[in-house]
Amino acid sequence: MSSDPFSLAGKKALVTGASRGIGQVIAVAFAQAGADVALAARTPEGLAETAKKVRELGRQAVEIPVDLSEQDAAEDVVRTAIEKLGQLDIVVNNAGGSSFMVPFLDMRQSGWDKVVRLNLDATMWICRAAGAHMTARGTGSVINVASVAGLAAAPFLAPYGAAKAAVVSLTKTLASEWGRSGVRVNALCPGWTATELNRVLWDTPDGGRSTIASIPMARWGRPEEMAGPAVFLASDAASFMTGQVLAIDGGQTSTV
Repeated sequence: MSSDPFSLAGKKALVTGASRGIGQVIAVAFAQAGADVALAARTPEGLAETAKKVRELGRQAVEIPVDLSEQDAAEDVVRTAIEKLGQLDIVVNNAGGSSFMVPFLDMRQSGWDKVVRLNLDATMWICRAAGAHMTARGTGSVINVASVAGLAAAPFLAPYGAAKAAVVSLTKTLASEWGRSGVRVNALCPGWTATELNRVLWDTPDGGRSTIASIPMARWGRPEEMAGPAVFLASDAASFMTGQVLAIDGGQTSTV
């Protein structure tokens, strides 16, 4: 173990959904901690911005434009990251989200399928491809970014909440299966965070107060507040931690 348990020096990481928001913040935080990072996302321009931040810190950045809604594409991401970086020590499954809110009875099947595929299936595909590599090496840390929507009711976000709840379950199962292989698997569950993805909810005259009314800290989270917890889960500081769910939510789930 390093004298600095939070150091990621010499580590190689893959972060999906790395072109903006929480994914970008985590990728840059990993670089600050000493890791080289493969960056996967749909938006080349956003990837280039993240890669620039990583390289300015003196670390290697590998840009992988990809739509993770297809299994072959997801598996290719892992293959490319390993080829370019030599190995993978850390994987962050951050790609996800939902582009709509709708009452369950008004939801179309196609909407359900799209959200579940991006938030659950893509995570599963990446885990399977990266897990084969990590378990063979006997080491690794997988961080699945779920959500507090997967820990409690998610009104008008049924497919998103269901998918994230499944990600939490998958995380615990893989932690159990891979523990003896030296691979840790944990879930990071952000609460309401002011990212571009949900700007319509927080960039309002009242600052989105109604959305965060039940949060004890009485404010929106900031993307950069997910950096420290992610570095912790990736590092030796969490070397005896697996199968856990770390909620970064201003106390929201403490009231559930």
